[in-house]
Amino acid sequence: YSDFYASIHHATRVGKLFRPDNPLLPNYKHVPIGYHGRASSIVVSGCDIRRPCGQTKPSAGEPMFGPSRSLDYELEVGIFVGPGNLLGECIPIAEAEQHVYGLCLINDWSARDIQAWESQPLGPFLSKSFATTISPWVVPMEALAPYRVPAAKRAAGDPAPLAYLSSPSSNRDGIDLTLEVYLQSAQMREAGEAPTLLSRGNLRELYWTIAQLLTHHTSNGCNLRTGDLLATGTISGPEEGSEGCLLEKKLNGEPIRLPGGELLTFLEDGDRITLRGYCQTPGLPRIGFGECAGTIIATG
Repeated sequence: YSDFYASIHHATRVGKLFRPDNPLLPNYKHVPIGYHGRASSIVVSGCDIRRPCGQTKPSAGEPMFGPSRSLDYELEVGIFVGPGNLLGECIPIAEAEQHVYGLCLINDWSARDIQAWESQPLGPFLSKSFATTISPWVVPMEALAPYRVPAAKRAAGDPAPLAYLSSPSSNRDGIDLTLEVYLQSAQMREAGEAPTLLSRGNLRELYWTIAQLLTHHTSNGCNLRTGDLLATGTISGPEEGSEGCLLEKKLNGEPIRLPGGELLTFLEDGDRITLRGYCQTPGLPRIGFGECAGTIIATG
């Protein structure tokens, strides 16, 4: 399981929280950024998510160990590998999608307070490895063919991808896949209130395409095997309301007010997050991705 950082809107918003004057690091527009995850704690939709414990460092004081108080979701899409490649071989960009079987929804849960303390210099570790939820359905690429769209346009002045990442079919490298995040708190369930929509985005907004992610992953000769899972990283759009995680919404400066008056900054015990995705075009059937859902429960 490997996770990427393919949404420039997500990377920019998160970067602004820590580097307001220079949110994107110099390599972002040149190379798909990713890191290695783990497969052992990937769970299917419906499994409860126990609040993780870990080290955190308050702004004043010494490090401490205890339950995360800044638990977050991440709206992502999963990419299941089909045939794959042999160790030492690369998959050319023109052949990349021949090695993708299909897509699913992913919630890569994140403990932001643990992440902030542990991430220097090697990036997140225990702040993400406690659980990753996937939807129970894999939608084959063939079924998504009618919903292909051009890849997102790079801004004027952005560097062109290097030759090994330059696709011959950029007019169909994107997928028009609407992605939504819903939250239902314990109080909302007790009151019979429906889940509330937190955000809506689209897979077509990615800065790096699915083919580029797979080609880059194998460009050093790393082998991918049938059933291996790649993830896009948090998917966000450019407009308010398309943020793919709660951390991004901190830029707004105010907590989210839920229908019953509750205030949401990060996830509380009893909160249930549900991801939904669908392709819908006039004259074509709607293709759903099922639900990717999990409920936060207290530390044992």
